[in-house]
Amino acid sequence: MPRISSFFGIVISMYWNEGAHQIPHFHARYGDDEASVAFDGTIVEGSMPSRPARFVREWALLHQAELENNWDLARNRLGAWVGNGSGAAVNGV
Repeated sequence: MPRISSFFGIVISMYWNEGAHQIPHFHARYGDDEASVAFDGTIVEGSMPSRPARFVREWALLHQAELENNWDLARNRLGAWVGNGSGAAVNGV
């Protein structure tokens, strides 16, 4: 699963094909907790503690355009944009 970004111990990534999930989303992992998160920051599956969930929500709102671009690239199997750790995306195809 391509890593898009990481911050405060949270890893953000996106699969190119999951089958069951049809809404645009990404995955956020914090320790042993993992959640599927819609681009508006809403957790659609899984869970994580409230503080990292707030960080993920803020990050998602700041990066909605990049997330939408990643989703399109991933769904078309063209790769995905991979973050450089700062939250800014760089082409990782």
